[in-house]
Amino acid sequence: MPRYFIEIAYNGADFHGWQKQPNAPSVQETIEKCLYKQFANTEVPIVGCGRTDTGVHANHYIFHLDLESDVDEVQFIYKLNRMFPKSIAAYSMQKVEASFHARFDAKKRTYRYFIHQKKNPFREEFSWYFPHFFDIEMMNQAAQLLLGEKDFGSFAKTHTDVKTTICTVFSAEWRTDENSYYFEISANRFLRNMVRAIVGTLMDIGTGKLKVEDLPNIIAAKNREEASVSVPGHGLFLWKIDY
Repeated sequence: MPRYFIEIAYNGADFHGWQKQPNAPSVQETIEKCLYKQFANTEVPIVGCGRTDTGVHANHYIFHLDLESDVDEVQFIYKLNRMFPKSIAAYSMQKVEASFHARFDAKKRTYRYFIHQKKNPFREEFSWYFPHFFDIEMMNQAAQLLLGEKDFGSFAKTHTDVKTTICTVFSAEWRTDENSYYFEISANRFLRNMVRAIVGTLMDIGTGKLKVEDLPNIIAAKNREEASVSVPGHGLFLWKIDY
């Protein structure tokens, strides 16, 4: 059976995350329903490159699916976009080796969290409005302490089914972008709620509630109660997947 990778983007506001779940709309379920109709009421399971939490967006997301035979990739994407809601867009489709896996073969994942400080109705859905002062230089000093292979249990949602909370962070940096800011972090894997908890902790450092030197102790504790409250999900984007 030929396997295809499909690249999409989605606005997560209408969904309870990527993963299919009972009694709540998800991106995965929405796409599989569209595929079910496209293939004459035949179920076509899909496998995503990872999970996103409720309300979190994806600028670049990959899923794979196995089909009975080869398809016209351009026409397939065209038909998908005709069926998808406005909140999901399909960009490309590529045939890959049957063993290539959208989740397990991903080498690096990059997230961005957006913050704006001037009230703007056109940013509200995709950026967190935070009109208070914060020290971005201090936050970047702290962000460097996240690099490398570490146990990020202090930033993970509790009672999940993960086997390990160890991740390798390749880069982490706050950047400015025309009167707004975003935090970009890349790693081999992420835990549920991890980025939002990290951003919340860095914001507490930037506003003086915590000190830079507090961060190593928070990481070492491996206890979610030691880190700060998670920031809202609507400012977070899965930005890029690298294979």
